[in-house]
Amino acid sequence: MTSVMSQGARTRRRVELLRQVSAAGTATDVFAVASRSLHELVQHDAATWLSTDPVTGLPTAPSLLDDFSAPVDVCTEHWHREFVRPDFNRFQDLARAGRPAAALQDTTGDPARSSRFRWFTRPMGFGDELRAVLRVGEVPWAIVALWRREGQPAFSAAEAELVAGLSLPLGDTLRRLVLEDVADGIGTIGEAPGMLMFDERCRLVSANEHAVAWLDELPLHEPVPTRFGLQLPLWLLVTAVRARDSLVRGGDGIARSRVRSRRGQWVVGHASTTYDADGSPAGTAVVLEPANPAMLAPILVEAYALTEREREITRLIARGARTAEIARRLYLSSHTVRDHVKAILAKVGVSSRGELVATLYRTEFEPAHFAGFTTTLDQGSLR
Repeated sequence: MTSVMSQGARTRRRVELLRQVSAAGTATDVFAVASRSLHELVQHDAATWLSTDPVTGLPTAPSLLDDFSAPVDVCTEHWHREFVRPDFNRFQDLARAGRPAAALQDTTGDPARSSRFRWFTRPMGFGDELRAVLRVGEVPWAIVALWRREGQPAFSAAEAELVAGLSLPLGDTLRRLVLEDVADGIGTIGEAPGMLMFDERCRLVSANEHAVAWLDELPLHEPVPTRFGLQLPLWLLVTAVRARDSLVRGGDGIARSRVRSRRGQWVVGHASTTYDADGSPAGTAVVLEPANPAMLAPILVEAYALTEREREITRLIARGARTAEIARRLYLSSHTVRDHVKAILAKVGVSSRGELVATLYRTEFEPAHFAGFTTTLDQGSLR
């Protein structure tokens, strides 16, 4: 490890990091800038940066890997355990914790208490892990994991605090970029829905021709090879795993993720798990299709940071409800409703209810055309 950075140098590096991030044009740019700077601020040997769906918290694209790779079956099991096994510093817990970053050694006192450390972190050659959620409020916009090799000092509480302090500014930048993307990205690629079938162990067993066309449109961050010769994006596999695990836990066996295609259009992956005569999971079907405005509306609502009450009022406005009706249905005074509406219009940046509905739920956009989708960067080239 290199020498410890002085407090003054650390502060200057952090200010410069935030300055560069504020000028980023894509989520991948945000990850690249932050990853490069964190090598100086918080020394580490490997890292992963993954965008998340702000509604479900599921990993999506884009992502950035820094000196990290793992076998496909290990990745699948990793996410299975993340969703269904109790453990320390799970991302879904950090998204709601008082501090959105934590180091495994600091949290546990002994990393071996963590099942993730025993079967994943240590076998991969790492001695400690620092995780963070880049969030605005409790809405996650990305997740980060930093690792140090065995034999290196554990991450300190001060380092976890430093990373936690980056959560809001980085998360807010990603939220801004998503707002810009959603405004530009609703459209129809023109293909019929694609269908992919996975077995009970979430291995791809079949796909229709439309699915192949859709896969060509999707950003292949963290590609997962299959025996069909197709490469699946990791977020799609995670969606299938999440659906299967939901059914195992007694849930509805359904999961959904949203991501932008290479042409800049939003795509939704619906995963639904079936069961056999004994009630055991029999396989998972994933349907890929264009995301309609209703599917993207929750992202917009989260991105504009509307409160729960403001979301209720916005939904009623979209259905055509007037002030008196909203007041009656929500047991509020008309004066309180008008105050809420003013706050909503200000947050969304519009001047009328009609503009609000058009912004959140409009049905047609000019198709966005992009020359290509930025691929995952090689962190080694950044240093």
